Amino acid sequence: MKPKDDMNVIFVGKRHGQSRAIPLNGPLLCGLVFLVLATLAAAGWAGYQVAISQFEARQPTESELVAGWNERLQDQKDEVARVRENVQQQIDALTLRLGQIQGRLLRLDALGQRFVETGMVASDEFNFDKPAAVGGPEEDALPGDSYTAPELTDMINQLEQQINDREKQLRLLDKVASRKKLEDELYVQGRPITWGWLSSKYGYRSDPFTGKRTWHAGVDLAGKEGSDIIAVAAGVVTWADERYGYGNLVEIDHGDGLVTRYAHAKAIKVKVGDVVQKSQVVALMGSTGRSTGPHVHFEVIRNGKSENPVKYIQRASR
Repeated sequence: MKPKDDMNVIFVGKRHGQSRAIPLNGPLLCGLVFLVLATLAAAGWAGYQVAISQFEARQPTESELVAGWNERLQDQKDEVARVRENVQQQIDALTLRLGQIQGRLLRLDALGQRFVETGMVASDEFNFDKPAAVGGPEEDALPGDSYTAPELTDMINQLEQQINDREKQLRLLDKVASRKKLEDELYVQGRPITWGWLSSKYGYRSDPFTGKRTWHAGVDLAGKEGSDIIAVAAGVVTWADERYGYGNLVEIDHGDGLVTRYAHAKAIKVKVGDVVQKSQVVALMGSTGRSTGPHVHFEVIRNGKSENPVKYIQRASR
């Protein structure tokens, strides 16, 4: 084909078989190419615009972004509130347990103080009003780690277990101490006066009024009129009044069939039914009844029979 030759496009009709030829010269060919390229470019631009519009349609607006962030922020606030409530519940539970432990420690301190007061524990060895002295050097001067909630709970559990063990031991000691103290209180021992002397022994003697040989069922301890007459052991007052021959008489039942009598008192300081302690003043020395002067007639009766009070006066203390 020559350069100047034209290209023909032939169109053939379907019905009559006629044909038509269209020559394709240079300008026409360039126009067709331009038309095709323009069509492709228009289609690409249209597709780009559709894609852009779809992308923009999927992007949230500023109000939607703000609403989304507010929703997330509210969720975080709710989560913080739940955590804070859970922590507060744990703190309340630990505080309640610590309050209970504090109450139990106060009871333990009271028991310990009782041991000090009864003399079972030296008062200068234990001071229940102050915390125990502790100390020690710091390791490398490094700050210690704080306890976590589970570790603190474990410590409280261990402390409660230790307190339970101590309470059982102290209750047992308290029972033993109370029993020992009661036995000591009921133990008949000592003189029924704080000052005086033995003026008449137990057994047969010459009667101070008739001079005849008569039985004396107790001992006489002379002293100053109005001086104290004290109980030689704890017990219950079963007589506190005048009795023939005894004058003003105090009788105390100490249990186990043991009774003591304190006669010729100037004044009686107790009444029937009173529970008296060892060394408590029960009467004042006098000379009532069948008496020649201020003294106390002291008797010890076991199971209805009199015994020599001297062995109880000279009895070693417990």
